[in-house]
Amino acid sequence: MTIAIPTATGLVADRDWWRGAVIYQIYPRSYQDSNGDGIGDLKGITARLPYVASLGVDAIWISPFFMSPMKDFGYDVSDYRNVDPIFGHLADFDALIAEAHGLGIRVMIDLVLSHTSDQHAWFVESRSSRFNPKADWYVWADSKPDGTPPNNWLSIFGGSAWQWDATRLQYYMHNFLTSQPDLNLHNPEVQDALLSVERFWLDRGVDGFRLDTINFYFHDRQLRDNPALAPERRNATTAPAVNPYNYQEHIYDKNQPENLAFLQRFRAVMDEYPAIAAVGEVGDSQIGLEIAGEYTSGGDKMHMCYAFEFLAPDPLTPARVAEVQHAFERAAPEGWACWAFSNHDVVRHVSRWGQDIADHDAHAKFLASLLMSLRGSVCIYQGEELALPEADLAFEDLQDPYGIQFWPDFKGRDGCRTPMVWDAEAPNGGFGEGRPWLPVPAEHLPRAVSVQEQDMRSVLHHYRRFLAFRKAHPAFAKGEIEFKAYEAPLLGFHRTHGNDTLFCLFNLSAEPVTAPRPEERLEVLSGHGFNSHLGDERITLPAWSGFFARLV
Repeated sequence: MTIAIPTATGLVADRDWWRGAVIYQIYPRSYQDSNGDGIGDLKGITARLPYVASLGVDAIWISPFFMSPMKDFGYDVSDYRNVDPIFGHLADFDALIAEAHGLGIRVMIDLVLSHTSDQHAWFVESRSSRFNPKADWYVWADSKPDGTPPNNWLSIFGGSAWQWDATRLQYYMHNFLTSQPDLNLHNPEVQDALLSVERFWLDRGVDGFRLDTINFYFHDRQLRDNPALAPERRNATTAPAVNPYNYQEHIYDKNQPENLAFLQRFRAVMDEYPAIAAVGEVGDSQIGLEIAGEYTSGGDKMHMCYAFEFLAPDPLTPARVAEVQHAFERAAPEGWACWAFSNHDVVRHVSRWGQDIADHDAHAKFLASLLMSLRGSVCIYQGEELALPEADLAFEDLQDPYGIQFWPDFKGRDGCRTPMVWDAEAPNGGFGEGRPWLPVPAEHLPRAVSVQEQDMRSVLHHYRRFLAFRKAHPAFAKGEIEFKAYEAPLLGFHRTHGNDTLFCLFNLSAEPVTAPRPEERLEVLSGHGFNSHLGDERITLPAWSGFFARLV
């Protein structure tokens, strides 16, 4: 069958488009339901692409929509080359690509290469015996003499990372759910199969990939035990504090050096196509930035990576922002970061950092502007442009196995995955006619797109303004960053691109503050949405605000 590959009619072929790009993440189950079954789908995304284009973003990242039993809602893939029927068909994806490209939006898709579903044909064959052609496509190991698992590795979702299989009389490894067996990328045939998947989607017209759990691809061949992690070094970024996964130093079950060569192979395929880019998710609490540095070094692996520093619950202070940016620069002097404050796996940042802040909208506008002023590319998660808070769901409404496992101390990821609210007056907030797979929180309805469109002071319009402001000044996307000496709650830095230097100053507090006027001559910039004031001697910044000027 001949496939008509869509062309990027609204795009310029720019191999460097990703550097400083703003990428809008869409969680397809929760974006727009087009057929009334309560689950978002590809046609729903396509229908809403004009809205996405109105934001001014450069690309979208779509979370998995492949064939899947949905035990981890698409991150358990049973067929990499097909669309799950709940999301539509391959033709719907082709139509999405064509519409996005026509609107000048690039499309990145979420590839999950570290593991598959246990219903994938590869695993069905692999577990059938110890001597079939795919017997070594997954991580299998004999038990210890007493029948216990091969080592002490733990699953992020709780318990051992090993599951007994009664047919092979062996254990298989799973870093996540027992229904998500880990692929054995030490096997060259597995690598070749995954690169073939990459080509399949590139041939369909995608512009790049978000690579899930990129540092989990390889395991230690000797299956050595992980050492214990000292209590003072435990960090609940990769897993919630109640999860014993945090009790180990994960030096053998992930982060293996063999991954570098595979990433080079993956990049080589991308480089055969015009203007393709990839961002890798590095899941590690202790050495995430160091790994991101390795994976983005040399120009022959990942274009950019993000770690969990700004997805963590740690308070966002001026010192913290500068520390994370400096740490990345030290770890990745030739690499490129992609920053996010929220995604589909963590508590929404307006709730994580703003529980006790009275002016919710001002805080949300400030956070968006700070994120888009840092050096690096940016990921925005659907609904953050509406300042949606984390939803507090009842136990009986939970769908996420992670939350069900650790309830009530950890409520899982459903609170950030509730449906997008489009129309405050429509059933289910305009998400769709059928009962949604997760409830639409009543407190989200006053923040629906229909409401915020009518108010030029809304968070939605602020995102649009600041995205346009960012595009108008290339130093934000491409420039270097140099932090200036200010005391909290002030955060100041220069962004320099060529001969153009921008001065950025932020007030990270709920009270107005003033700062001395810099010695350099300044041209005050407008269009960013803040009401800061430059006086003869001092700069006045309202609560949760920013000041921007060009050095002249």
